[in-house]
Amino acid sequence: MALTREINPIPDWIRDELVARGLLAAYEARPAYQRNDYLGWIGRAKREDTRRKRLEQMLDELVRGGVYMRMQWNG
Repeated sequence: MALTREINPIPDWIRDELVARGLLAAYEARPAYQRNDYLGWIGRAKREDTRRKRLEQMLDELVRGGVYMRMQWNG
C-alpha cells in the first residue's frame, strides 16, 4: 500500500542506531505507515534530547514487538 502523506526518509544516524542494536530487520518488517510515522515524529522534535528520547521509545517498541506508539499492535 502506497503512503499518501509526506514520506520521511530515514536519517543516517537513525539507521546507524538500528544496525548497531540489531533492529534494522524488525524496523523494516513494520508497515510503511509505522516506519514513516516514527521518522516524522522523531524528526519533528525541536530539541536533541527529545529526538533521542523518541528514538529510544521506537527502539524499545521494536525490541518488545506488539507495540506501536505505546499502543498494542498485532502485526
